[in-house]
Amino acid sequence: MSNRHIQLLAIGGAIGTGLFMGSGKTISVAGPSVILVYMIIGFMLYFVMRAMGELLLSRSSYRNFSDFAGDILGPWAAFFTGWTYWFCWIVTGVADVIVIASVYVTFWLPLIPTWIPALVVIVALIALNLPSVRGFGETEFWFALIKIAAIVLLIVIGLVMVFTGFEHDGARASFLNLFNVGGGFFGGGLMGFIMGFQIAVFAFVGIELVGTAAAETKNPEHNLPKAVNAIPVRVLLFYVGSLAVLMSVVPWDRFDADNSPFVMLFSLAGLGAAAHIVNMVVLTSAMSSANSGIYSTSRMVFGLSTDGNAPKAFSKLTSRQVPRNALFLSGVVLLSAIVLLVFGLGESKGFTIVTTISSLCFIFVWSIILISYIVYRKRRPQAHDESIFKVPGGTFMPWVVLAFFVFLLWAFTQDPDTLLEMYAAPIWFALVGLGYLLLRKNPKHQQLRRDHEVRIAQEKRDAAAYLEAKGSRLSH
Repeated sequence: MSNRHIQLLAIGGAIGTGLFMGSGKTISVAGPSVILVYMIIGFMLYFVMRAMGELLLSRSSYRNFSDFAGDILGPWAAFFTGWTYWFCWIVTGVADVIVIASVYVTFWLPLIPTWIPALVVIVALIALNLPSVRGFGETEFWFALIKIAAIVLLIVIGLVMVFTGFEHDGARASFLNLFNVGGGFFGGGLMGFIMGFQIAVFAFVGIELVGTAAAETKNPEHNLPKAVNAIPVRVLLFYVGSLAVLMSVVPWDRFDADNSPFVMLFSLAGLGAAAHIVNMVVLTSAMSSANSGIYSTSRMVFGLSTDGNAPKAFSKLTSRQVPRNALFLSGVVLLSAIVLLVFGLGESKGFTIVTTISSLCFIFVWSIILISYIVYRKRRPQAHDESIFKVPGGTFMPWVVLAFFVFLLWAFTQDPDTLLEMYAAPIWFALVGLGYLLLRKNPKHQQLRRDHEVRIAQEKRDAAAYLEAKGSRLSH
């Protein structure tokens, strides 16, 4: 993939379906303070991305974060991280397929059984990813462009409405609506602010996707830092900008949790086809998310297979270097979306279940990235000193972000619906743990663990010698 592909992939990953699907609910729960919610989450995840970037660039052999987790923390980390990330995206893909079939397609074709568009979407996703990695990059490039165009258009129209003093149902468009309506900026109260976190975090899943694609990127030493460093600006523009404009045009207490704020604003602007335009955009966004998911899961399973953490059949590549069997595995598992739809778990209940489980699993993966970085700094000080892409905040910020993740887990326990799904998430980790216990008995894996222990001992000796020599140079 070229620079334009990786840049748009990073933007597409930073703009999740949650912005279009979940922003109405977050606004209705948290009020204008939802702006602060998105800023805090974006700020914290920026350090996860910086840690991932430094680690990926520290060794050219790393293809993704499962690789460096296994190399730094041990074979268990590669197994747990790889398979959990696969599960993260499978669950997210199921959520996207459910929403596409039960909301977006039925908006235009209300009489069609939802399982039909779900099946069509899954087949289309496999078809998009099967030819080559460049085909995936090109598809994501255009998907991301559509999302960006929709958000920029919303911001421009919203600003025009604010500056021209647009009025609707007795409310005048003004930036003051962020502070003097329904209790002010924190109109949702403290608990509303806290609940905003557990809803908003799903909008950021996929932000780490640029790391998964690093191995298939031209000149990663240049393109990866450029994509990561642009994340704060993108969060401010796409999340903070769009939400601030939305709540300036329409007072926050008038938003409906079940309807898209984007449709509301375009409709107020007099765009008769607003609902159809936004439906096309969110359909594209969901397809983009699912497309990213099936790409990343196939690459992760391929990596697991080459390292002996998955059946060898998944390590086979086509003539165009596409892991076909791993791709088919993800496609087959996505068919579970059809089962959920047949049993009536459509847009609300089904979406809530899978997005909560997905968010929890992504928090685990992000935590592993940070823990890998903390250990890397301790065991490989020379690699950090030579790094061209150091994490700002040293070893302090990773601990701050980990503490923030603990806060997020607590926030999930404050809602009865998400609390139920929190009980379901450990089932996945129990299954992965069982799989790892079986794998540990493999002689090849036993040798892998012994080699890792030897490497750790050597790295500790090298680190001690390096720090001693460094101290001597500084003292003189």
